[in-house]
Amino acid sequence: MKSLMLDTSWKQLVIILFEDGQVKASLVEEAFKRQSESLFVELKRLLGEVGWKLKDLDEVIITDGPGSYTGLRIAMTTAKLLGTQADIKVKTLSTFQLYAGTAPAANVILDARGGRVYAAHLEEGKPTWMGILPLDQVEDFLKDNPGELYGEGWLIDQQANPSDFVENVRLLLPVAETVENVHALIPRYMKESDSYKV
Repeated sequence: MKSLMLDTSWKQLVIILFEDGQVKASLVEEAFKRQSESLFVELKRLLGEVGWKLKDLDEVIITDGPGSYTGLRIAMTTAKLLGTQADIKVKTLSTFQLYAGTAPAANVILDARGGRVYAAHLEEGKPTWMGILPLDQVEDFLKDNPGELYGEGWLIDQQANPSDFVENVRLLLPVAETVENVHALIPRYMKESDSYKV
């Protein structure tokens, strides 16, 4: 099974090639607002490193959000093209899962701007709550949901744990959700009204 993982949802460009769950090649680099410039150049380079062509891929996994409006669409458009034109299976993970991996209990916060954060509580890689919170409610949220902090802890003057995106995706491959209708795939743009229990 040859798998490609793409993440352009936030500030990084993440490209990982897996074969039967083992990492064959990867790239994680800061590329905020430059993902579209680098994605295909770096993907071609990594495929060349392992001797694969796009048609060799069995599946593509992307993060479907939350994240930057433009950033989310870069990887999603690529996945849709592969899914519809090359008949490659498409799967998704949330951006929160990318940051937290399979930690027993984790909280992820990311800057939603305007004094708000995208927030989630996850247990062993599965979100139990996702939503948007005002900054002044984050500390209460963290008290009510004990766990390791990931993401942008600077938003609340706390140190967040570093995220190993490559290892996190490797561990999460079995729980990535298959997209049944690739044409209907849309980014997870979160709004206050979207907060929910999973």
